[in-house]
Amino acid sequence: MEFGILNLESNAMKTSSYNPSPLEVDFANALFILQKELEKHLQDNQIVHVETNIKRDNPMVKFNLLDKDGDPHEIVVRIIQIPDKF
Repeated sequence: MEFGILNLESNAMKTSSYNPSPLEVDFANALFILQKELEKHLQDNQIVHVETNIKRDNPMVKFNLLDKDGDPHEIVVRIIQIPDKF
């Protein structure tokens, strides 16, 4: 009888970098690209500026908004990928 070898050390599907991870960077870029689509779902608020910092450990996307009264607001989204649990 012949037995196969199970390779438990394969890293083909595992994330090797989290500072920042490629998924974190892609997600931050997606938020930037979709800003006009996001604005459609923000009642009485207009996105006037979006700033990204995708090189930091946890990428950040900052949205500057104006509400219907002309008051400015800031929303900061920090992207954090939880390490894989294999």
